Amino acid sequence: MAKSSSEWLNKLYYGDNLDVLRECVADESADLIYLDPPFNSNRSYNVLFKDKSGEDSPAQIEAFDDTWTWSHEAEVLYAEMTASSAPNKIKDALEAMRKLLGDNDVFAYLVMMTARLIELRRVLKMTGSLYLHCDPTASHYLKVIIDSLFGAANFRGEVIWKRTGAHGAAKRYAPVHDVILYYSASSDVTWNRIFHGYREEYLKTKYGRWDQRGRYQTVTLMPSGIRKGATGGMWRGINPTEKGLHWRYPPSKLDELDAEGMLDWGKSGDCIPRLKRYLNEGEGVPLQDVWTDIAPINSQARERLGYPTQKPLALLERILEASSNPGDLILDPFCGCGTAVDAAQKLGRKWIGVDITTLAIDLIDARLRHAYGEWITTSYEILGIPRDIAGARALLSRSPFEFKRWCVRMVEGRPNDRNVGEGEVDGVIRVPIDVGDSSDRILVSAKGEMAAPWQVRDLVKAVISQKAAMGVFITLRKPTKTMIETAQRAGIYTWPLGGKKYPKVQIITVEELLKDKRPMMPPTLLPYFQTPRRNDDDSG
Repeated sequence: MAKSSSEWLNKLYYGDNLDVLRECVADESADLIYLDPPFNSNRSYNVLFKDKSGEDSPAQIEAFDDTWTWSHEAEVLYAEMTASSAPNKIKDALEAMRKLLGDNDVFAYLVMMTARLIELRRVLKMTGSLYLHCDPTASHYLKVIIDSLFGAANFRGEVIWKRTGAHGAAKRYAPVHDVILYYSASSDVTWNRIFHGYREEYLKTKYGRWDQRGRYQTVTLMPSGIRKGATGGMWRGINPTEKGLHWRYPPSKLDELDAEGMLDWGKSGDCIPRLKRYLNEGEGVPLQDVWTDIAPINSQARERLGYPTQKPLALLERILEASSNPGDLILDPFCGCGTAVDAAQKLGRKWIGVDITTLAIDLIDARLRHAYGEWITTSYEILGIPRDIAGARALLSRSPFEFKRWCVRMVEGRPNDRNVGEGEVDGVIRVPIDVGDSSDRILVSAKGEMAAPWQVRDLVKAVISQKAAMGVFITLRKPTKTMIETAQRAGIYTWPLGGKKYPKVQIITVEELLKDKRPMMPPTLLPYFQTPRRNDDDSG
């Protein structure tokens, strides 16, 4: 990816955030950290709190299977953080949690989060803030852990965000909110006061009057208490002392306000005047810790990307505006579909995003290009993605599913959200077929070292049965003569918009993709967005 001429490039890391934090992020470098770590609280409490054991790596979770379970990795991290050399408060907190909870999904989550929070505390500037987004299932346990790391005195508040509308729940109050725990690294924290508008009910009650300057309310000019100076004397025939009051301003100032039309004398004009306070003169209501004015991502929202845990852009903009300034560095170690990254880019902040799935990296890359244009790619670099055959083989060995996703991403396709059978396609590229919104599909099948002719035949059959435009077969090994002949016999695709002809099924190797060769195909649409991806129609 091309680099900009600026000294700083934003960074998008594919990998386990614990490794990335330890190896790539410097001490006291982040101004604001926002994290929304995955935790499947929709599961039954009987399951979440049941003792478990297992060998699966909690880091290698699928993007939509957001849960951790007790495992060997969790046990190793627990031993590391409760060793004799560990800080006493961390050790005490974890040991107490284990006694309280046992070895279950909730405790596994807390162990994994503690290891990462230790690193996040290290990389946070002393003027920085940390916002941890969670739900009531684990927020109280997380608060105990963060208190032990940051100090209870640095807990600055708990934001309640109403994340959904009213719905029913069996034998309990319907859960409609998330919790956002807000901590600072010290008392010298960056803070920008945020205001929001008044509710309409309040406006009708308090600002029910208008004049040529606009909407206003009236406030008293005579506070309680007697004064002997100018503010206690007679003005316009009104003696405040008789009422046990005094004027807010001396008579000369009252004359000025009256001349400017800033006094309201009532309808008859002979009552005690009151001062006009106009709506447009106020900053609004200082932001409080219960947020009901930011709607969740609904099924029709323009910013919806289909990511189950996606948060509204407005939510992250509010957090960033309150606790950071332009040019500050924002870190999201569980960046998912990239809402914090998008908000940071929009508000002129630098950013680092980390995620364990190539799907998330692909989605964020597409999201930024869609929102800001192709030029945006010069402002950030994607790290941790394979750059050579050795890296591709390592990814295949570590996670065959992520290897397939990476291959699909390399040809500008949208990978599957979940793993599928060996004979199934692994993703889809879309190409426009008219000047409107219509598009056709190019099916993508990605295979490792064991690619075989029958798998190419399966792709040809899928293209025909699903009435797709084309098929692309990606292989880590060099294709055999039989594989090439099978693809060649699939025929030709004619693109309706330009009339140009392309091989209906093509084979391309991972080595060729790493050398920037691409299949021959029409202009593609950005994954996740119906937006043209490139201008020329032949990249192969």
